[in-house]
Amino acid sequence: MSISAPISQIEGTTKSSIASAVPAGQVGALCWRLHKGQPQVLLVTSRESGRWVLPKGWPMPDRGPDAAAAREAWEEAGVEGKVSPVAIGTYTYTKALPNEGSLSCAVEVFPLRVESLKRSFPERRERRRKWFSAPEAARMVAETDLRELLSRLGTEPDWLAPAARTKRTKAAT
Repeated sequence: MSISAPISQIEGTTKSSIASAVPAGQVGALCWRLHKGQPQVLLVTSRESGRWVLPKGWPMPDRGPDAAAAREAWEEAGVEGKVSPVAIGTYTYTKALPNEGSLSCAVEVFPLRVESLKRSFPERRERRRKWFSAPEAARMVAETDLRELLSRLGTEPDWLAPAARTKRTKAAT
């Protein structure tokens, strides 16, 4: 059984039996830019609760984890840019499942330097997106581990540097 597969693809198990097991693996994109020399983070609202989150989703069998994170950034926020192949951290959250309880998820976070934001993208009618300073973004998210990760932006912006030198994503394809 793979814990990184979407719950619907895990054979021989039920959602409720997995909810208490090891966290399911997801990928997320920390979409960032420099604005007046300071890092800013793009957050999106979740579809269910409307709270501020990073674009994230399940791994994709035809893409590496960094490319899957970039694809989620495109679908959820209309982001195109350069994604780092190196994750900068992980955070956990509890995903509510319809009629099935909840599922603990661990999200591996890949920095993605935003080069452009498109007006038209797949989930534009389902989400809002907004730029925040790193300290503001840390205050806006609910997850403690993600809050700590975002807080590092203000004091250790160098960990974003690999994203500036890595591959450009063409997430819209």
